[in-house]
Parts: sequence; structure tokens; C-alpha cells
Amino acid sequence: MPSSTQTLQAQATGPRRNPPRAVLFDAYGTLFDVYSVAQLAEELFPGQGQALSMLWRDKQIEYTRLVTTSNHGAHYQPFSALTRAALVYAIKKLVLGPGKALTPEDFLLEHEPAIELLLAQYQHLDAFPENLAVLKQLKAQGIALGILSNGDAAMLQAAVHSAGFDSLLDHVISVDPIRKFKTDPEAYALGEQATGLAARDILFVSCNGWDALGATWYGYTTLWVNRYQLPFEELGTQPTRSGADLRAALDFFHP
Repeated sequence: MPSSTQTLQAQATGPRRNPPRAVLFDAYGTLFDVYSVAQLAEELFPGQGQALSMLWRDKQIEYTRLVTTSNHGAHYQPFSALTRAALVYAIKKLVLGPGKALTPEDFLLEHEPAIELLLAQYQHLDAFPENLAVLKQLKAQGIALGILSNGDAAMLQAAVHSAGFDSLLDHVISVDPIRKFKTDPEAYALGEQATGLAARDILFVSCNGWDALGATWYGYTTLWVNRYQLPFEELGTQPTRSGADLRAALDFFHP
């Protein structure tokens, strides 16, 4: 008779599936550490680097949702433009502070050099330390690999090249051509279109809980990389699996 622990494990994992036939990774926050800009931000704005990097990221994601869901996408802007807008907002909120206002011209005159430096750094975000080895191991097993990201094609290519992932990825998929960001179903559909596979046969990997949830709802086999030991979204659905870092993706391909 199985132990209670074995029973709980079986309930958590469900029936054993065949291994996925492809793996698609989210880029920002999953393959590339969006908070690695904090060091440069701290040099440019002492005492505000970590807070600026976090507010920048939060506002960036908020903007993707606003332009996707408002007025049938009439206000769409590419991810690069939203990334810049979110950075400007973060600087105005944290660096200028309440009660201090500058004309747009004076703001740019004072802060444009720092903005350009931080945006340039965003093209060369640090990859998480285990990622290269994981990608190489999956590639050696003959598994198709790719990125499915909100990022513009040029942004993604720069980040991929900077991390040395060029030869490991079969697909680098940007949502920009459809002018809708994740978690819109049309964004997730791009993965099926690029690979020619059904969503259930693709492992979608994200460190962002909202992204892992959206992909699960869409029908992907999902891995939530919970690097920061956070609770998952409380909306009644769990990812297929979760793990502490990208090495958890390898477990899908072990007997």
C-alpha cells in the first residue's frame, strides 16, 4: 500500500506524460536577470539602485497590460518603447520625488545620459548562472529550444548574443508582429505556430508567476521557476511543475 507521501506526490504530478517535444522559455526574468541592472542604477542614482530596478520592471509589465487590453490595442507600443517609458517613470518617482517637477526638456537634459546607459545595459542583462549548462544539455538531447517573449526582436537578439545562447536556440519568437503582449492567447499561440506542435507537447518555462499561469491556461505544459520563493498566483490553477531554478526543466526529460 502506498504511503501518504507517495499518494500526495501522485496527486500533485498527475498521470505521467510523454516528455515534451520542445521547450520555450520566457526571456526577461527567466533566462535574463532583469534586476542585474541594479548595480549600474546604484552607480547612477546612489541609494536608489535596487528600488529603481524593481519599480522599472513592475511598471514595464503594467504598461504591457495597459496597451494590450485598452481600446482594442489602439495604444500599442513595442516593448523597447515601454521599457524606456517605464524607466522614465521610475526615475521621476524615485529620484525626483514628490513635489519636484521638471519640464520634459529639463528632465531629459538632466537624466538622458543615465537613461541611455541603463537602456544599453538592458541589452546585456546577466544570464542566470545555470542557464547555459541547462540549454546545452537539452540541446544535446535533440530537443527543440526557443524563446517566446514580449521583447522586440532586436532586443532579444542582443540579449541572446550577449549571453552566448545563439547556437542553442531554434526559435526566438517576439510578440511584436501581433501587437499583443502576454498573457493574451494570441501571444502564446505563436509558440505553436513556430514549432508546429500542440501546446501540450511544449514545455513553457517562466520565472514570472503570471506568465506561467497564462501559459497553463492556454494549454502548455508549464514550469514555474520560483527563484525568489514566492507563493504562486491565487487563481485556482497551478503550473504543471515548479522548481527553484532552470535545472528543473531537465526533470521533464528523465524517466
